[in-house]
Amino acid sequence: MNINEACDYIIQKVITSEESLSNLKLQKLMYYAQAWRLAFENEALFEGKFQAWVHGPVSRAVYDRFASSKTLYSDITLDDITDGFNSETLDAGEKAHIDRVLSIYAQYSGPQLEEMTHREAPWVQAREGYASWERCEIELDESTMRECYAQRLQ
Repeated sequence: MNINEACDYIIQKVITSEESLSNLKLQKLMYYAQAWRLAFENEALFEGKFQAWVHGPVSRAVYDRFASSKTLYSDITLDDITDGFNSETLDAGEKAHIDRVLSIYAQYSGPQLEEMTHREAPWVQAREGYASWERCEIELDESTMRECYAQRLQ
């Protein structure tokens, strides 16, 4: 699964379940899908790192995808799915993983998810030495992500 397929799948699942979806919330759902995949399978769901932005973990690739038309607080709709996207072609196990993550996290708003990530080691450690308002593009360490969420499994 590539990062855009994961993004499109999350958009499709959240919107069709009638939950709201902002760009901020999408970023956090992408982050949690990646983090929990690292914890459960010790491998990434998709290629791409998350940076420790002021508003929590952000994928630069996903941010850039929507940068010309969306802010972090803009709504994401089914119209934002890539033309030709077909979830039927995706790996069933990877979709099931995302579905499990969404069953827990999709109920929260973007700001609630942001607040959650601000209390977790991967984002906190990546932002060490930065003021809360200061721009930061340090990548979150995937081994820290894996360890943080794997500890919750015990």
